[in-house]
Amino acid sequence: MNKSSLSRNVLTAAGLLTAAGVVLAITQATPVAQANDQQGNFNHLPQTLVLTGVIRDFHERTEPNGHPDFERRPAAGFGHYMGNVALQLDSDKKPVFTGNGKRVNQQWHDAQGNPIHPRFFDSSKGDVAGSWGVSDPGGIQSAESFRQWFRDYPGVNISKEHSITLRREAGSNMYVFDDREDPNYSALGGFFPINNDLFGNSKGNNRNYHFTYELSTTFVYEPGAGQTFSFIGDDDVWVFINGELVIDIGGVHSAIRQTVHLDRLDFLKANRENTLHFFFAERHRTEANFRIETTINLRNAQLPNSAHLYD
Repeated sequence: MNKSSLSRNVLTAAGLLTAAGVVLAITQATPVAQANDQQGNFNHLPQTLVLTGVIRDFHERTEPNGHPDFERRPAAGFGHYMGNVALQLDSDKKPVFTGNGKRVNQQWHDAQGNPIHPRFFDSSKGDVAGSWGVSDPGGIQSAESFRQWFRDYPGVNISKEHSITLRREAGSNMYVFDDREDPNYSALGGFFPINNDLFGNSKGNNRNYHFTYELSTTFVYEPGAGQTFSFIGDDDVWVFINGELVIDIGGVHSAIRQTVHLDRLDFLKANRENTLHFFFAERHRTEANFRIETTINLRNAQLPNSAHLYD
């Protein structure tokens, strides 16, 4: 399965690619950044946001000490699965595997065409309902195997700190990290932060495809400001705000998009600090797509709790 080519073709069909093949952040089908070049209303905002998290490297399932969930094909086939993690983080601020997921035949969308989590679906706002397919745990063997994704387990994974830089688009409050645009990744052909590092590259390949990435951030919620957070990529991605699941792109799949509108959430603290936890997994060859778009001024929080980061 070529995850990138399929997803990029879909985005092209939706009018989301430039001629150079870069996904645009500002379209009718994406969260629109507020822009005012003439008055320079956003000049007070920082040009970049640097977020530091934890990467954990794994061996694929066919290797010695391999993890059963990496290079595992879901029983119902590659695709998008939602509902395999609980709606709330546990006491360690980690996602909890439930295995109650279903394949997504069609995502739920807001009136502007942005895919959204179905828990925030509101027909009175012009949202369009999606549809479910068969039940399937999305290529995850068990609660115990999943527990290892975002915790340090000597002999199972190796972890290290890793930072990404979100850059503010000119004249707007939209911050973007895109592996196709970032100077550290553009030449790599995808989000490959640990090539030739940790456990080393995947068997028979010059890239490291099997890892997870975890970020913890904080932000101030401004009611009515239209703050949004979007992710486009593969494979699994879960985003939690104040411990509540707001984006669910589970499964082994090509690049998929989902957006959360902060003004739709009823569990935020207005004009005060709130938390955002981001969980990502790259589990399958052959591509690794990673793009964040947000109008939230994110701040580094304490690094995700884990055991000692070891070599």
